[in-house]
Amino acid sequence: MLRLLKEYFRFLVPLFLMLGLFVIGTVGYMIISRASLIDAMYMTVITVTTVGYGEIVPLGTGGRIFTIFLIITSFGTFAYAVSSITKFVVDGELNLFFRNKRLSATIEKLSDHVIICGYGRNGRQAAQVLKKHKKRFVVIESDFNLTSSMNHQFSDLVITGDATQDDILLKAGVLKAKALITTLPADAANVFIVLTARNLNSKLTIISRASDDGSDAKLKIAGADNVIMPDKVGGAHMASLVMKPDVMEFLDYITIQSGDSINLEEIALDVIPESLRNKTLKDLEVRNKSGANIVGFKTAMGEYIVNPSADTKMIPSSKIFVLGSPDQVKSLKSFLGQ
Repeated sequence: MLRLLKEYFRFLVPLFLMLGLFVIGTVGYMIISRASLIDAMYMTVITVTTVGYGEIVPLGTGGRIFTIFLIITSFGTFAYAVSSITKFVVDGELNLFFRNKRLSATIEKLSDHVIICGYGRNGRQAAQVLKKHKKRFVVIESDFNLTSSMNHQFSDLVITGDATQDDILLKAGVLKAKALITTLPADAANVFIVLTARNLNSKLTIISRASDDGSDAKLKIAGADNVIMPDKVGGAHMASLVMKPDVMEFLDYITIQSGDSINLEEIALDVIPESLRNKTLKDLEVRNKSGANIVGFKTAMGEYIVNPSADTKMIPSSKIFVLGSPDQVKSLKSFLGQ
């Protein structure tokens, strides 16, 4: 918000200075020299711009003194205003000003979106997955060369700035966001972002990258819900591809690569219709009514059950893990009152 006000200030102050000079000169000539509105405006313009045309209204002593005052006052002011406006246009700052204005207006309308801090290798990968699943996201990146070259579905939602700053996170809509992913290479910066984001939005889901072995615990203490160490995850994934390649490729397919064809999603049962409470999976006939499959269950105590039995009951504050096409998952959510 402060950044946007600064941009407004830099753009509007020169215009207001020129308008102020014009109004003062016009009113002054009308009062002192009894000039008409048009004549007063004309005298003001040729005086302020130092064009040097002849006087079109008789100037007495008072009029000449006022003209001297107007010339001295306007000389530096007019030059500053013209140079500032020219700089805005020539350097592209005017386009940047309106772009930031549109960006702020767009983000203001967003809710339940994801914020990605850092657009390096991990940040780009996260953005690609979110894009594939048509999830709205905002990117924060300090490197202008990276942000200016971005070309993705939500390329208009890119903020060039330091994600450790409160005002940048607020500009990205952290108060209404669903999740934040921070992928900066420095663990200290990620800790600072996690602390700031958690303080601004206590309900935010925060996923952070960590490089050093001891950083994951610190990030958890700072407020991160999950900490990912790319080197460890990558090594474990490659080892698993050796031991059980088809299983890993299948998991990659349904979780990342499948896109629109099939999804593995979690559905929170925070609010269950009264008619469905304490019903078993068998009673619900999920497969017959939606076509989706329930492959996992998480109890209110945090216990995971893989391939839950038909006698598993639907209880508040639990979660189910569903495998199916987007339409099947949508049908199931509608059935569950989501």
